[in-house]
Amino acid sequence: MGAMERRLAIVVITWNSARYLRRCAEGVASQSLAPAEIVVVDNASSDGSAELAAALLPSATVIRNSTNTGFAAAANQGIAATRAELVLLLNPDVFLGSRYCEESAAALDRAGRQFGAATGRLLRGDGDAIAPTPVVDSLGIRMTRSGRHLDIGAGEPDRGAGPSDVEVFGVSGAAAVYRRAFLDDVSVFGQAFDEDFFTYREDADLAWRGQLLGWKALCAQAATAWHVRRVTPEVRASLPPEVNMHSVKNRFLLRLKNEGSGLAVRNALFEIPRDLVVAGAALTIERSSLPAFTWLWKNRASILAKRSEIQRRRRVEDRDLARWFD
Repeated sequence: MGAMERRLAIVVITWNSARYLRRCAEGVASQSLAPAEIVVVDNASSDGSAELAAALLPSATVIRNSTNTGFAAAANQGIAATRAELVLLLNPDVFLGSRYCEESAAALDRAGRQFGAATGRLLRGDGDAIAPTPVVDSLGIRMTRSGRHLDIGAGEPDRGAGPSDVEVFGVSGAAAVYRRAFLDDVSVFGQAFDEDFFTYREDADLAWRGQLLGWKALCAQAATAWHVRRVTPEVRASLPPEVNMHSVKNRFLLRLKNEGSGLAVRNALFEIPRDLVVAGAALTIERSSLPAFTWLWKNRASILAKRSEIQRRRRVEDRDLARWFD
């Protein structure tokens, strides 16, 4: 096996994902840069996801968790089970274009060692077959001054690949390629992905921490994949209450850990009104999200410990990060 073939591992995290797995596996099998390792971490699925993944990806190592440990913890498990220089963290509801791995790796090579993460052009997929559509899902993560993180280009018509790769604040965890050196460097208390997030916004947390520690991210224009986007603001009312609770919790956890005092002052006029809206909704129309605030209070000591560690190790000042918060 040559050096190129040893470069990349794929980690797929499943939780009742059987309906997407056949199409996802087809994308993995089609890669022009074949993965050296494939790891599937199943979070106690009840629909046979683990068994189906083992059948569809016979070379994969399948880790079966007895309980749903959450996306972040499963991602850490999968990363720890691989050794390759690059790790593609892949949602099962993603279909990879055949050159996704190769083009993402090539983009990181061109960009240089300071770039620790890459995403391709993620377009929306439709249905169980992840049928391609001409609508953008994510071209990377962008931040706002109100404390939100959004997917660049989400919902817009696809305009095709640009002439060059684009630097972005961070990458969506749906199909993210990370350097192992990046994951090792930004880990806090042994965790690349903060397991307190459980699910949702953990990719934005990792991106922000990476920025603080001097790493950069990019969108590889020539790499294309399709993602079935199921969690959007428009469908919030129909989502499971625990998903919305984690969304609220993680909105505040993201900033409590990563936002320096300079950015907090700069963004306060935008963040505080939205925080009041979020808190007001939890008190009135979405009371199932109230446990988010209880959790934050009970875990304040560990949150502050993580914040202290991140801020102690930061290499980039808030004035240099301000350009990402518009």
